[in-house]
Amino acid sequence: MPVDLIRIVSRDSPMALAQVERVRAELAVIHPGIETAVLPVKTTGDKWMGDLSEVEGKGAFTKEVDAALLAGEADLAVHCVKDIPADRPLPAGTTFAAFLKRDDIRDALIHPGGLTLDQLPAGTRIGTSSVRRVAQLAASHPHLECVPMRGNANSRLAKLDAGEADALLLALAGLERIGRTDVVTEVLSVEAMIPPIGAGVLALQCREGDAELIDLISPLGDRDAYRETQAERMLLHVLQGHCNSPIAGYARADGSGELSLRACVFSPDGKTVLNAHEWAGRLDPATLGTSVAVALLRQGARELIDGIAH
Repeated sequence: MPVDLIRIVSRDSPMALAQVERVRAELAVIHPGIETAVLPVKTTGDKWMGDLSEVEGKGAFTKEVDAALLAGEADLAVHCVKDIPADRPLPAGTTFAAFLKRDDIRDALIHPGGLTLDQLPAGTRIGTSSVRRVAQLAASHPHLECVPMRGNANSRLAKLDAGEADALLLALAGLERIGRTDVVTEVLSVEAMIPPIGAGVLALQCREGDAELIDLISPLGDRDAYRETQAERMLLHVLQGHCNSPIAGYARADGSGELSLRACVFSPDGKTVLNAHEWAGRLDPATLGTSVAVALLRQGARELIDGIAH
């Protein structure tokens, strides 16, 4: 039976819905005759403003979306790869159909006074609940103070305006998606703030049995995004990182297609930093991810990760 309508399920935040609009636009270009409808759902992670480890970690942002897909209420799910747990498999019966071309993976500083990260005075309160950012700031800028702040980008900007923090760190790609790059004071290099695994990549997830739909959607996929994501997620899988583990890393396919992967594991206080960086050579992406994870495990990553409460 031909596919004439694709029902897309997503988180209901403004950023998530902007991501769905990108998918709809790209689908309209290659399949102009197919209609799309959007099913927004509120996830546990969006409702809960406390520590993510108390509500099953990153899976809190995907559980309700996965449920709608598995129940047949939707045909296609749109996820940020950075929100998909890598320490356990995808829900049985589902598969990734495509990884879209990668957006910017860098973090952005927002400071109402226009200061850069290096100019911020001691005691400046940075709003973020990311253990990755907190650990890196503790290592590089220990004189700054991190204050817990969850919620979508718009609500965090409102909290900044209300004085709950003096500055914010947010993903540049997210600000681009909601059209708020006007607030960016400084775009941090990947050396200054290493991104999370899966940064800037949108994944399209389907039911395994929907072969015709998978064939329709797979042309949206980007080869570099696929290879980079495979390497990064295998790294996280081998490390068995949980939502409280400060793990950062990014794979990069250069102009010739050569793939590299850099990754770090931090102690929450930033005092211990384990670092590994390898080129794939003849390794496939998953093997590269495994190799970098093993290099980190040799440096003590297992003890570091297991020693953090979650």
